[in-house]
Amino acid sequence: MTALTTGAILTVTLTLVSCAKASASDSNLTVPPGAVYINPLMYDVVGADYTEWRNLSTVGFNPTNTTPPFIQVFDPSFLNITGPSATIRSIVSNPGFAFAHEAPIYVPDLNAVFFSSNDGGPLGYNGWYNNSVVSMLNMTEVDMALASTTGDVNIQIQTLNLPDTVQMVNGGTGPYKGDLLFVTSGRALLPPSIVRVNPSPPYNATVLLDNFLGRQFNSLNDVKILPGTDIIFFTDPTYGWLNGFRPEPMLPSQVYRFDPSTGQVRVIADQFVLPNGIAFTPDGKSAFVTDTGSSGGFLGTNQTLPATIYKFDVDPQTQAFTNRRVFAYSDSGIPDGIQLDATGNVFSGCGEGIHVWNAEGTLIGKFYLNSTAAEMIFTKSGLVILDAETMYLANIQAQGLNLATL
Repeated sequence: MTALTTGAILTVTLTLVSCAKASASDSNLTVPPGAVYINPLMYDVVGADYTEWRNLSTVGFNPTNTTPPFIQVFDPSFLNITGPSATIRSIVSNPGFAFAHEAPIYVPDLNAVFFSSNDGGPLGYNGWYNNSVVSMLNMTEVDMALASTTGDVNIQIQTLNLPDTVQMVNGGTGPYKGDLLFVTSGRALLPPSIVRVNPSPPYNATVLLDNFLGRQFNSLNDVKILPGTDIIFFTDPTYGWLNGFRPEPMLPSQVYRFDPSTGQVRVIADQFVLPNGIAFTPDGKSAFVTDTGSSGGFLGTNQTLPATIYKFDVDPQTQAFTNRRVFAYSDSGIPDGIQLDATGNVFSGCGEGIHVWNAEGTLIGKFYLNSTAAEMIFTKSGLVILDAETMYLANIQAQGLNLATL
């Protein structure tokens, strides 16, 4: 997905508390240092003379005018996720290059995060003639550096030299039977694919799928494994074409199921504008798919199109996605990558950072960066956030789902 251009921080003239004690009605609510509590009751009505309307979805909601990065608390339950001392610190920075945008995978055995640069979007420096870049961040080095200072750090990342069969990595999950599992968007006439990559040198790759019964996919975007199986589910929007590095699409924008043991691939959900992120609940009974139709590449932004997370039931027999309903709508930007924590809260990369909803779809908090953060991944050190030119670590107490497939 292409990063959105974010606007300036929105300043709203409302009496909101932005320090440790929240409000008279929540006088016992203590938030982490630097975090702010925003009581929804205090901005439900702003009046006819209000002058700070957010007429662009690319403008973030920061009514306390707090300097980012910081944590916004919309509901006290969010403190169960952050813990009492959570902070957001920069751990890698490379201004001018969107090196950290897509496909984060955490490999516990290596204590490393793998990820990809932006595909075809701003500052990605790739396109019809150039591939994106996959890199690795050693989290042990991050932990050691952060322990030596109270400020930000800038850890050196390692670039992977991958085979030419891996073109424009855009989604990832795993470890999958010990390997990284990537989906690629393809490039020019080179087909999108699902590929396994050895997380250790020489990073050999095995393509598992590169067509739908002889037809090229549009540009694969994200991938997850149905819990308790080794069956692969992936999204296929038209962002490769919209961002100028793939031919005109020849298939609808759909979600697919691929069983590597039988080779069978089939559509299990459609009727999206641009399906993007995908995730499952731990029991595999429900699925989430984000539709980022409002972000249209060279077509521009259309705020009347979806920036929506849909929830589905997973049919226990066919594994088709059924009973589609709205789970949440992003108030800023579009919900790109999506992950769940161990208690069912839903995290998604949106227009000004990472938004978090509880299992019922209530927005309970944000990791506010004032820039588009497309992806995030849980590690043993906390939540690693991919913010294009910067990577952040939020040292929260929530634990992510185990995404490994044995």
